[in-house]
Amino acid sequence: MILVTGGTGLVGAHLLLQLTANESEIRAIYRNEKNIRKTQSLFQLYNKEDQFHKIRWMQGDIIEVPSLEKAFQGVTHVYHCAAQISFDPKDENKLRKINIEGTANIVNFCLDFNVSKLCHVSSIAALGDLKPGETTITEATEWNPEHYHSDYAISKYGAEMEIWRGQQEGLNVVIVNPGVIFGTGFWQQGSGLFFSAIQKGFPFYTNGSTGYVGVTDVVLIMIQLMTSDIVGERFVVIAENLSFKDIIFQIAEKLGAKKPKWEAKPWMLAIGWRLDWLLASIFNRKRRLSKYSTQSLLSSDKIANAKIKNALNFEFQRIESVVDEVVRSLQK
Repeated sequence: MILVTGGTGLVGAHLLLQLTANESEIRAIYRNEKNIRKTQSLFQLYNKEDQFHKIRWMQGDIIEVPSLEKAFQGVTHVYHCAAQISFDPKDENKLRKINIEGTANIVNFCLDFNVSKLCHVSSIAALGDLKPGETTITEATEWNPEHYHSDYAISKYGAEMEIWRGQQEGLNVVIVNPGVIFGTGFWQQGSGLFFSAIQKGFPFYTNGSTGYVGVTDVVLIMIQLMTSDIVGERFVVIAENLSFKDIIFQIAEKLGAKKPKWEAKPWMLAIGWRLDWLLASIFNRKRRLSKYSTQSLLSSDKIANAKIKNALNFEFQRIESVVDEVVRSLQK
C-alpha cells in the first residue's frame, strides 16, 4: 500500500495521476473534502477519471497525530508531498508547524509502522550557500546558518533534518529538491499564480535566475527513486537555470500577453518590499513582497542537476516544452 500526503496539491496530484496508471493500492490524505475536487479535475483534464477512483481518500492532517494512525495501517511506501509554502514573515509559526513538526510526525509513523521507504519532497530553498569562489550550488553545498534565509527555507531545511533523523533510526529515505515547478492545473496557487499574473500583464522583470522543472519530471523521478535501491541520498531536481526575464518573456509570448517593459532595479525592490510591509501592516493583509523574495529575484546562483541525471540516466523535458503544455491548458 502506497500513502501520499499532499495529494490535493500540484506535485501530489500529478504523482497520483502517474501512480494510479500502474499501482492498484493507493491511499491519499486530505484535510478538506472540497480540495479533492481539484485533484479530480486534473484527472478529468487528462481523461483519466477511471484511474481517479483507484485512490482511497482518508481524512487526516500531518500535524494531527491521531488522524494519521488509521492512514498508516498496512502502508509500505510513503511519498511525503504535503507542505506549507509562503514567503510572508507572518507565517513563520505555521511554516515551522507544518513543514518541520508535520514531517517529524510522518517520519515517526513510518518508523512505528515499519514502512519500507519514504520519499520526501523538499526544495532548492533548503540547499546550501555558496562560499567565496564557488559558482554552482549542488547537493553537497553546505548550509550556512549565519546566512540570511527565508522562514520557508529554514522550515524545509528543518524538515530535511527530520528525514535524516529517520534514516539514523533505520528508515530508508530519499529526498528530492525541486526548483520552481511548472505544471497544469492549480491556477490559484504556487506557480499557477505566476502564469495567471503574466496573463493579466506583468510590468516588471529582473535579471536574476533560478532553476525550473516540469511537474511530470518531478514525479517520474520520485517514482524511479522509490522503486530503486537508492537510499540515504538527496537530489536536486531542475531541468534548466533561466533568468526571470527570459521565463517571463517566454510565457508572455506564448500567452499572447504584454511583455514587461521595465527592469526592477535593486533600489526599486528595496523600496517595494518596505512599502509592501507598511501596507500589509496597515491593512492587515498578506505580504506580496518580502526582503527575501526580492533577494531571490536578484540572485544569479547556478544550480546543478548532474547527480540525478547520472543516478537515473534521466533526461529532463525542456522548460519551453513544459511552458507550451501549461499555456495550452490554461487557455482552455
